Amino acid sequence: MAEAAPSLRYLPSVDRVLRQPDVATLVEQHGRAETTQAVRDTLAVLREEMRPGIAFDDATIVSAVIALLDTRAQPRLKPLFNLTGTVLHTNLGRAVLAEEAVKAATAAMREAVSLEFDLASGRRGERDDHIRALVCELTGAEDATLVNNNAAAVLLALNTLSQGREAIVSRGELIEIGGAFRMPEIMARAGARLREVGTTNRTHPRDYADAMGPETGLILKVHTSNYRIEGFTAEVGSRDLAKLARRHNVPFVNDLGSGTLVDLSRFGLRKEPTVREAVEEGADLITFSGDKLLGGPQAGFIVGRKDLIAAINRNPMKRALRVDKIRLAACEATLRLYRDPDRLAQRLPTMSFLARNVEDVRQQAFRLAPVLAKILGDSAVVEGAPCSSQIGSGALPLDTIPSFGIVIRPKGGGRAVDALSAAFRSLPWPVIGRVAEGALVFDLRCLEHEDAFRDNLASLRLEAGP
Repeated sequence: MAEAAPSLRYLPSVDRVLRQPDVATLVEQHGRAETTQAVRDTLAVLREEMRPGIAFDDATIVSAVIALLDTRAQPRLKPLFNLTGTVLHTNLGRAVLAEEAVKAATAAMREAVSLEFDLASGRRGERDDHIRALVCELTGAEDATLVNNNAAAVLLALNTLSQGREAIVSRGELIEIGGAFRMPEIMARAGARLREVGTTNRTHPRDYADAMGPETGLILKVHTSNYRIEGFTAEVGSRDLAKLARRHNVPFVNDLGSGTLVDLSRFGLRKEPTVREAVEEGADLITFSGDKLLGGPQAGFIVGRKDLIAAINRNPMKRALRVDKIRLAACEATLRLYRDPDRLAQRLPTMSFLARNVEDVRQQAFRLAPVLAKILGDSAVVEGAPCSSQIGSGALPLDTIPSFGIVIRPKGGGRAVDALSAAFRSLPWPVIGRVAEGALVFDLRCLEHEDAFRDNLASLRLEAGP
């Protein structure tokens, strides 16, 4: 005899569930429409799970509704612990903002602000006015403007100065960065015609000189921040390109990519070209990022000659690429920190992470390794071990920073490592490490909130073994 189909009478109606006292409270928290939909979705799932003779009591149904609403209320953009060893991790939001920047952004969110209003004259103002003088002071440039990221800065500069004309660039500098951003494609979208010169590994002054002509719109130099060509190589320096551009009366644009306002060697890192140096070397325009080595929010700076900045600001694309009041406030606050370079490593998280003493990181690893070992028990071997951090986001791609971390080797091989990594990602405050040589590695260079990390571990739930 065929098994009888389960009867739907074992499931209550949507209205009955909504009349439950606990669900009425949910309506106050989440709204009637969202709560009603959660009840419908819960009943639909239970309907699929029904078997003959099985009934779901009201308490079970209400608990399932509460759990569903709690899950849906969680933000998709979640704070996490970046223990990958990459300080400026593109997928994890790059730079952590300084407290001064956070406070400035919060104030801009809470109140009306003088975004495009001149308080002195009572007339319309320009949003660039809030950072122009500060950027010029820190870089030595004549003028400055701000857009929403460095890709936008390059796009806008090319479109303004080289639309329908040739942009000369070395073949060895036709970069691709994360997200398949390719310089030739950006140039095409900007309306510039790419004129490659030189070869992948060697480009000489004569290559640029031979390419100059009536169709030349600009010379572009791109800092190869995310790779390095070594061996039999040659490139033309910024000073020589600036002189060539002036002789032919065309702009020279230097895209620094990440960009930095301070000499990184003061923090024990290899020197990167600073924006001020690029200005002094004669570039007419320099573009660089706000959320990488500068340590601020996502933004793209364009600094240089006043007449060229004015032309860029007249470009209709500028309005589509401009920053909002929140990022503008955070940028201004971040830039102000550079007026006191002696305390930059204490006040700017990016520099703090990069300059952190490896012995401090080692001591932290020795404090936390026993905590993790106790939680994981016999399922894994946990030990502190030296490791190497990297800057990330294309800056100094071959350079590493001595660091210290916790290495977890679960028993059970690769699947056990993947399961353990997933368990840490599922914590209320997800912990993101890296998997290497059959182990889960937590590089502690960027771990600021040690007590919060310990408390977070109490929620770790491991899958039972086979």
